[in-house]
Amino acid sequence: MQSPHVLAIPYPAQGHVIPLLELMQCLARHGVKITFVNTEFNQERVANALSRKDDIGDHIHLISIPDGLEAGDDRNDVLKLMETISQFMPGKLVELIEKINESGDKITCIIADQVVGWALEIAEKMHIRRAAFWPAAATLLGLSISIPKLLDDGIIDDNGTPRKNQMVQLSPTMPAISTAHFPWACFEGLTAQKKIYELALRNNKAAEGLDWLVCNSIYELEPAVFELFPSILPLGPLLANNRLGNSGGYFWQEDSTCLEWLDQQEANSVIYIAFGSSTVLDQTQFQELARGLEQTNRPFLWVVRPNITEETDNAYPKGFKDRIATRGRMVCWAPQQKVLGHPSVACFLSHCGWNSTIEGISNGIPFLCWPYFVDQFLNQSYITDVWKVGLNLNQDESGIIKQAEIKEKVEQLLLDKGFKARAMDLKQVAAKNVKEGGRSRTNLNNFIEWVKA
Repeated sequence: MQSPHVLAIPYPAQGHVIPLLELMQCLARHGVKITFVNTEFNQERVANALSRKDDIGDHIHLISIPDGLEAGDDRNDVLKLMETISQFMPGKLVELIEKINESGDKITCIIADQVVGWALEIAEKMHIRRAAFWPAAATLLGLSISIPKLLDDGIIDDNGTPRKNQMVQLSPTMPAISTAHFPWACFEGLTAQKKIYELALRNNKAAEGLDWLVCNSIYELEPAVFELFPSILPLGPLLANNRLGNSGGYFWQEDSTCLEWLDQQEANSVIYIAFGSSTVLDQTQFQELARGLEQTNRPFLWVVRPNITEETDNAYPKGFKDRIATRGRMVCWAPQQKVLGHPSVACFLSHCGWNSTIEGISNGIPFLCWPYFVDQFLNQSYITDVWKVGLNLNQDESGIIKQAEIKEKVEQLLLDKGFKARAMDLKQVAAKNVKEGGRSRTNLNNFIEWVKA
């Protein structure tokens, strides 16, 4: 009998690579050989981020294929990236699979990000077993699957364009979603929206009839969507902390010295601020945030990527670094799961990306919500309106979150002990799910057995 050999391919963005690589580490620990496909642009960054302490070398092989873009192209341009890879990478992936199969170590299963539906199409054509992985909130996938109903109800037209700006609920117990925040409607221009919409339709069709459609969520976080779409199975939270390992897939070099700094802070005192890998702030907003953190008079750990704003070194308010030197720490990137698990962290000022949301939930941390793009607004709704473990940060009439708003919401969040209590309740729910007998653990065990069969 041939040994199981999985080819895994994520959408080439950090928020997609991290959870799929974590799932592959779970499979690798059960003796499954993994070929993990990165783009050439991301390969070195992913490889550098993998900790040598994690024994994956014998089971996970990182390999790369080109994405079709030029070296200087903006890979944060979602439309250009999605269009280019869907046209260029399929041929390269077929060549890779054929080369691997010719070596005698045949691919027995392809696990692809649902966003790269073309990889699932290839698996079907090559008669390879296939499964899809969804790295975001299951509700967002449910929204995409519901496109036919949105058409029938007249909410969108044949191009996916919302007929009017309104709030939509897939079921009475799910949070309402603004049509302006539909994934394909977030892009500027009707042409761009139509192209993303068509890609979503293609991905949905590619995922039809799959044996497995799994996601990095927890049943209790989104029960209505799992009842409405029983084919979506939660495996989460997929976190390195659950296997006492180190995270992989980060595109930025972690600064672990911030953990030593956290050791010196009082318990439940530090504001942790991180906006993921794509959020960009203009100079005015960056300075308002800096001043707001300064005004809280609390210790804070702030992740400031080199590209979070233009000329980051000169972006801080004059004298800011000197004034906050004894209680503020800025790093280019942090080992986020370890930071959120540190007893000194009191709250998480977040862009509400799903990975960050799951990590915060799993560590019992209350949120201050600063969504930037696509699914982050839905995640904010869950955090503030459904789970009630965080607060929104509101913009003024000019679209800026002012320093006074930041200071006020920090105080409100930390003075109301109910936020922390509810966050700790969700932490227990997350922990229960990954223990033997938990719903996510059972789904994961069954999935592993299917892969190995």
